[in-house]
Amino acid sequence: MKILIVDDQRLMREGLAALVGLEADMDVVGTAVDGRDAYAKALEMRPDVVLMDIRMPGMDGIEGSRLIFKHVPDTKILILTTFDDAELILRVLEEGVHGYLLKDMPSEAIVSAIRTVHNGGTVLQSDITALLLQEVKKMTERHASPPLLRADDDAAVETLTEREKEILALLGRGWNNKEIASHLVITEGTAKNHVSNLIAKLGLRDRTQAALFAVRTLTTFQ
Repeated sequence: MKILIVDDQRLMREGLAALVGLEADMDVVGTAVDGRDAYAKALEMRPDVVLMDIRMPGMDGIEGSRLIFKHVPDTKILILTTFDDAELILRVLEEGVHGYLLKDMPSEAIVSAIRTVHNGGTVLQSDITALLLQEVKKMTERHASPPLLRADDDAAVETLTEREKEILALLGRGWNNKEIASHLVITEGTAKNHVSNLIAKLGLRDRTQAALFAVRTLTTFQ
């Protein structure tokens, strides 16, 4: 698979390139210093996966992701970010990225995440999801209702059963099917079916969108 690495810090770019380049099934086709550079190189190199930072001088990862998804739609984007970017993470998730990780994750977790995204999966990290929930709660305290809540989100929540709301809440924490199954004392297969049905019922693309939906709406039904 072809990988493009995007980060404004040279040490981070080179370190990630060296790490990913050790994998037999991965080829680092290039690196970029910001979103605009990433977009230009994505057009040229057509990478399978872009490992993208969010906060960068010049064009950030949000706009870079938007341009790549618009003009190179088959490319997957995995965000690699830090704890202090809660608002930016919410914005980039709206663009449809396929996952997000912290920069201090173990190298094997980053490599595994790239493979997951390339194979059509999504990568959620519970620490970041918890951070987003905290951010939404702070926003809610400052406003009458969550500012990220869409007009039709509340109506969609009302169509869910209590079990589906419970599943949604766990997705919002970044839990995987095995963790959900253990918590609800059901089989992993049943948990997987619940998640698939929930995503389809809400008209969402995948678990990442489900987690974002949960972050936006959890305060309305918890």
